[in-house]
Amino acid sequence: MDIREEKHINTALQVSSFRTALRGFERLVEHVAAQKRDERAGVFAQKEDTVDYDKFYKMVQELFGPEVKSQDVKCFYRKLCNNPDASIDWCEIFGYFSSEEESLINQMDQENLVFLISRKQRVVISGSRRRDVIKCIVKVPHLDLLITASQKGMITVFNSQMKVQTSTNVTDTSWITGCDYLSQLKRIVATTERTIIVWDYKAQGNSQENYFVIKPMDHCLLCVCVVSLPDQLCRDDILLGDDGGFVSKFTVNSEDFGLKQAKSKKRLQNQVLDSKNFRSVKRKLHNDWVMKIRYIPALNCFGSCSLDNVHSLVLESLKRIEDNLPVREFAMPRGANTFCYCMKANVIVTGGDDKVLRLWHPNISTKPVGKLVGHMFSITEIVTNEKEQHVISLSSAKVFRVWDIQTLSLLQVFHDSQGGPGDMQIYSMIFDSNHRMLITGSSVMDMYPLTRMIQDTKQVPHTHEREINVMLYNKYFHQVLTICSESIIKVWELETGLQIYQILDPHGFNVELTAAAIDESGFLFATGAYNGTVKIWDFGSGQELKVLPEGKDWKEEEHWLHRLIFLKAQEKHQYLLLSLERNGKIRMIQGKEDDIYLAVIWELPDVVPVLQNGNRIVHLRVSTKERSMAIPFPDVELIVEKNFSQRVGNSAVSIEVNCIDLLQIEGYHLIAAGTLNGVIILWNFVTSTVKEVYRPEDCFTVDPDLDPKRFRINDILFLFHNPECVRRSSQDSVCSSSQCDSSKGPQSSKGSKQSIHESEVKGEQTDVAMREQQPVDKKPPGGTNETDIQPPPILVTAHEDGHLRLWTMEGRLLKDILPFTKHAAISLTSLFTDSCARILLTGNTEGHVILCSISSFLESPHDEKKFKQLLAWRAHSLEIVQIIYVEEKQVVLTASIDGSVRLWHALNGHYCGYFGQRRTFELSQTSDFILPCDVTEYPIEIKEESKFTEKKLTYEYPLVFDRQRWQKMSSMSLLFKRTPPKAFEVEHDFKFFKSLSSPKIRKHALEGFMTENREAGIVFGSLPIYRVPSPTSLRFLPLIGSEAQRESSDGFHGKKKGGHVQHEKVQRRRSLKRNLVPQVNLASSFFPAIPK
Repeated sequence: MDIREEKHINTALQVSSFRTALRGFERLVEHVAAQKRDERAGVFAQKEDTVDYDKFYKMVQELFGPEVKSQDVKCFYRKLCNNPDASIDWCEIFGYFSSEEESLINQMDQENLVFLISRKQRVVISGSRRRDVIKCIVKVPHLDLLITASQKGMITVFNSQMKVQTSTNVTDTSWITGCDYLSQLKRIVATTERTIIVWDYKAQGNSQENYFVIKPMDHCLLCVCVVSLPDQLCRDDILLGDDGGFVSKFTVNSEDFGLKQAKSKKRLQNQVLDSKNFRSVKRKLHNDWVMKIRYIPALNCFGSCSLDNVHSLVLESLKRIEDNLPVREFAMPRGANTFCYCMKANVIVTGGDDKVLRLWHPNISTKPVGKLVGHMFSITEIVTNEKEQHVISLSSAKVFRVWDIQTLSLLQVFHDSQGGPGDMQIYSMIFDSNHRMLITGSSVMDMYPLTRMIQDTKQVPHTHEREINVMLYNKYFHQVLTICSESIIKVWELETGLQIYQILDPHGFNVELTAAAIDESGFLFATGAYNGTVKIWDFGSGQELKVLPEGKDWKEEEHWLHRLIFLKAQEKHQYLLLSLERNGKIRMIQGKEDDIYLAVIWELPDVVPVLQNGNRIVHLRVSTKERSMAIPFPDVELIVEKNFSQRVGNSAVSIEVNCIDLLQIEGYHLIAAGTLNGVIILWNFVTSTVKEVYRPEDCFTVDPDLDPKRFRINDILFLFHNPECVRRSSQDSVCSSSQCDSSKGPQSSKGSKQSIHESEVKGEQTDVAMREQQPVDKKPPGGTNETDIQPPPILVTAHEDGHLRLWTMEGRLLKDILPFTKHAAISLTSLFTDSCARILLTGNTEGHVILCSISSFLESPHDEKKFKQLLAWRAHSLEIVQIIYVEEKQVVLTASIDGSVRLWHALNGHYCGYFGQRRTFELSQTSDFILPCDVTEYPIEIKEESKFTEKKLTYEYPLVFDRQRWQKMSSMSLLFKRTPPKAFEVEHDFKFFKSLSSPKIRKHALEGFMTENREAGIVFGSLPIYRVPSPTSLRFLPLIGSEAQRESSDGFHGKKKGGHVQHEKVQRRRSLKRNLVPQVNLASSFFPAIPK
């Protein structure tokens, strides 16, 4: 008992201490989350209780002990920093991540391979009569409408969101047997046992209940379909099948309904039309009931099936209905209840009471090409999924079977077990290709989604269990390499998304990989770890070739590798790598053929302290030391003045190099570096100089009120036109300019693969055309072609403040752009450009992808307007680590700290899938627009402004009467200025028109408008308001041609001058009469009437 009591007490103490640790951990997490929220809001101030990663790790170890792995704590801390508002579970600190999708993954077994039954949705048609069933379902793909017709007369139209758009109730004594959509007349046709119903579903108000009834019919109508012929205008052909075995073609025109409706003075609820007034033909093709009739546009013929054993299926053109020529007949035991046609496989699938699915070639009626056996009851409905090449069959026992047409194999079987005894039968079934779901109609409407749609929209994408550190693309093998923080290397096939192989713990147990690179040939790749070790691998097999071991005197994380770049080796069987360490050191690593070990052979000197001292350009001294093997960059030393004294910088300011890029082309031998405090450094080994391209103000001072990372450069990239690309684009431009008329045809369609470069090519075409039109004598001296003169490369930098900046080699800022997204300025993390520098891609910390066009901008003189942002979309909910554009497939790869690598169409930002999903990629199919479950924002397409709207609009305001200007002008001044008019010329120098002027209000106030003016409304609230003061009296307004009234309106000064003034008035009145100027009062034209 004593031992048991001790064990019980120890257990209770452990539980209580663990609960205490959990409470402390919750407080720590709340404190860090609040700190990160303040940092994002920009109100965070450095305090003593600020928790960074090292402090967080120590506090977690104090709470839970030293057994907590640093890898798990680091992953937890990064997740907390990136999303402080996310739900946090204490299990994650020990590496156990609870997932809400575990139940979903368990459901996605082999039984749910095609349709996910657990996600079935049910729609109950409101207003339907008791014991009513859905007899027919029709999908209108081009309008994305769904039409249902119930047996007792309820016709309903659903929109794309499965919301009821409109409905009507057919008051007929007989039941509805089928329905379809009249594509030319834009109406719905339904058949009852004895009548044809034509309903205008777009009518408004009480007119919704108005429909036309065509009767009588000779036999009981069982099925209906519409012949959709695009060459027919305002006319539709309707095919009808009845219980007598007849197939009838019924023609309806727009005049048959429009004229009748116009003549009727009083609108009736339904209007009866005589069937004898319509053109119709029929022919007996079966000896039993016609169960199903369809028109197949791909074969340009119709098909009808019956329970007849001999004439089970008839497949012929519409002309055979009008004559008595033989038809193509397919015979099968016990007839056929239903059939469908698969266009890709070019087969017709039939099913009936013999429980066998038969596959027929349309031109071979003697024997089926295949049989599918498995149903235990009569087959009532068959539909096809053209995209996946599946056939879905339904039996009378409500058992569904999904078949693969190509392999004739059974993929899935499921049963609709819901419903009572009266709901046993399913009367109709279709496959909605727009929304990728199976829809059935019984007493309710059920929708079964495809499993792949649920995977794409409900399941959280995950390629690795931990965050992605590196992503690379091998353009020769068309494969993608990904590395996570758990140090697992995975190689994927781009076209399918299937995993080829993986490598666990490549640098040893619990050694995190932080950098990687692929050589130019694609046969090798290199990896670097946080401890400074480097390995070279064979890409095809994943075999380790060479290794740079860890030094004995190296400190932990001292040589953390931040970037690796393969260099062009000048000798065969030699490997050269350029590495950037987290401490800012740039080194060269060499590997020889006969040596398994790599060695560091070259290191750049630290130039930041010299540049910090005020020197903008520092010269380099090339070492004369000879090497056994040639290397691309020589050994250099800094040439520093003798009186140089290294300034002691602020230790709180990080000045280490954060990113680098390399440019090795003819005429340029450059290394560009961006530092943590925003300085851009350019190493030029042709001129043997190192230059400070840009330095922000106050980058070496610390302001506690501002973010210390605000100047940081996260990525840097060289942009230049490859000579081969320039030559190729000029040839394409010449060809396209000579064939400009033909280029306006199918090549300009939306889905063309050339469409992503259309905006760039247009600019290049105009430039090349202008060059071609220039005379020969305008060529530069020496006979060199203009296309051979390459513009110098430029630098692009991605900054922590969210700006994208482009620089010349001399340090001149060409463009400073804040990429447009739905959010404020967000830190940019990654840059990428294609081989010809046509587009520029960048990603940010909020998971957005920004795609820009830069082809025309790179040409001199670097016009700012030619730098255009084309697209912006949200690819992840967390930070994007790396972004890659695959030119040949025109897709974008994004890797994030959420552990997923996703694939997107570069043309429109549509989601393709993620590496690690169960289904294979379909890169050519872009019809389905879906979003992953953690993204809710749609892509933003930035359209190019028109040439007419690029110019600033100039507003012409109406002229108003300026009273002050009118009073200053005297009649004497006008009299002396007036010259005698010529013949047939009217004098226009009137005082009133001289007094007109523009309104004296600020123009920018007129050009703007106030928003949210609810009283004025959305339209009139946005209009500028001109306020003109009303005159006090109309007596001040003169009559044109009457200078006497103008003189009197100036005041009574003339009376003081006596008769002299009166004599002048008489003289002027006579002169005006001789000029024949009419007396017109313009007061009503400029001022409204004033009520008395």
